[in-house]
Amino acid sequence: MTDLLTIADLGPEGVAEILALSERADLGRPLAGKGVALVFEKPSARTRNSTEMAVVQLGGHPVYIQKDEVGIDTRETAEDVARTLACYHKVIAARVREHQHLVRMADSVSTPILNLLSDKDHPLQGLADILTIKQLTGHLEGVRVAYVGDADNNVARSLAQACVAVGAELSLASPQGYHLSDAPDGVRQVADPAEAVAGADIVYTDVWVSMGQDDETGKRLKAFAAYQVNEALMAKSNDAHFLHCLPARRGEEVTHGVMESAKSAVWKQAENRMHTARGALAWLTGVR
Repeated sequence: MTDLLTIADLGPEGVAEILALSERADLGRPLAGKGVALVFEKPSARTRNSTEMAVVQLGGHPVYIQKDEVGIDTRETAEDVARTLACYHKVIAARVREHQHLVRMADSVSTPILNLLSDKDHPLQGLADILTIKQLTGHLEGVRVAYVGDADNNVARSLAQACVAVGAELSLASPQGYHLSDAPDGVRQVADPAEAVAGADIVYTDVWVSMGQDDETGKRLKAFAAYQVNEALMAKSNDAHFLHCLPARRGEEVTHGVMESAKSAVWKQAENRMHTARGALAWLTGVR
């Protein structure tokens, strides 16, 4: 069986196949009569809603499982959790704190494992980002994408892998100490936000303080003070569209004006989380 733990695992062909499936309305019901386990160690609005609806659209039954119900490595090992859930479900999808939990689950069962988010990667977000960029620009090869803010996180990492897979040009702008430590070849990293957005077709940002980083709030707000995506920064781009994986902290990483501007595509991007979840689930169950 195939798993989807990172976009890098898919390669260009796999990314292209999932994007094509995400845009199709004729996928049928490959999950009819089947369950999909949705294990959530971390809460979510978009991930839960988009994935549950994607399962329903494919004819399946989503089962939402909270962290205390399985207790990965506290109540049961990651391997035993996966083996139990594989008895009932066609796919195991998990939003976890540690990426290694997904790796261990995948190594212990033949049931496909779908990464809904880990501390390392956020592949469904990256796929939704690329689908949105394609819809906005009409193509992917050569599109210039600028990401401004904390680049050493799961969103930026999956975006980088996705851009490389489809031939988009990505520039990451972040302060010292917040660069993407394992950026793929071809991804440009700079310190100056204006340099990154110059000529960009897409400008993207994420929160400066992610879930679990509350004790670093003061330090991060100071480090990223010059990295806000505001009207002045957007004006340096190529009349770019604005993207954000959400939730957004208006007034910190992005201004209210940019969020609500005519060039903001954050709600299209959020909707595409459902479409790419549907495409990924169909791909994992053998639809081509």
